[in-house]
Amino acid sequence: MMRGLTESVKHLLIINVLMFIGTMAIGNGELFYKWFALYFPKNELFQPWQIVTHMFMHGGFTHLLFNMFALWMFGTAVEQQLGNKNFLFIYISAGLGAVLFQLGYYYINYLPLYAELIGSGLTSSEIIQMLTSNEAINSIDENQFTKLKNIFPIYNASMVGASGCIMGILAAFGMMNPEAKLMLIFLPIPIKAKYFIPGIIVLDVISALTGQSFFSPSNTAYMAHVGGALTGFLIMWYWKKTQFNKNRWD
Repeated sequence: MMRGLTESVKHLLIINVLMFIGTMAIGNGELFYKWFALYFPKNELFQPWQIVTHMFMHGGFTHLLFNMFALWMFGTAVEQQLGNKNFLFIYISAGLGAVLFQLGYYYINYLPLYAELIGSGLTSSEIIQMLTSNEAINSIDENQFTKLKNIFPIYNASMVGASGCIMGILAAFGMMNPEAKLMLIFLPIPIKAKYFIPGIIVLDVISALTGQSFFSPSNTAYMAHVGGALTGFLIMWYWKKTQFNKNRWD
């Protein structure tokens, strides 16, 4: 094992870096992305395997760097405390929880508007054509155009990154080390994990609902962060509750 790295964290770092190299080297940064990023399920680019593969994809070097730094910093500590099997279980589960929350949030916003468009006289094929081409047909009115404009970014959304997984690991770290002091790079003030981590989650919820970005780029999948963190918290809560019970996962 490399010094300072646990085994699972080391392999996850390698996989993420290799996937990033593949993205940059294959198909001018587009083909690999279309294969393995997670697209909205209504989009023709969606494939079932993207639910897992998007966790190992990143949109740029800075995105990769920050996520891998967080994985090394918190993942190593969590794996040392829980073991590699439990660590990986939280990591992948948090990634899936992130998908569930983000896609659920998309559908809550997409389906009512889509139904209204159908009710206004547009056909499904016309709606998909306009969402795919970004060109409106001549017969639509202003109200229909506004609804199409609102669901266009959802239909064409793609999601990449290990952030959901890492938020689950961060939640696990906080539950095991509530008194540990953490700092944001942009706000170098030490804050205890039991306050720091819930604070980050609250900011993500506010960002998702208002569109106001605090520390992340505006295109961040904020509800994925929330879903990953909540999944990690629930798993740790269950394990703690049943630590002397035969149902404990280990």
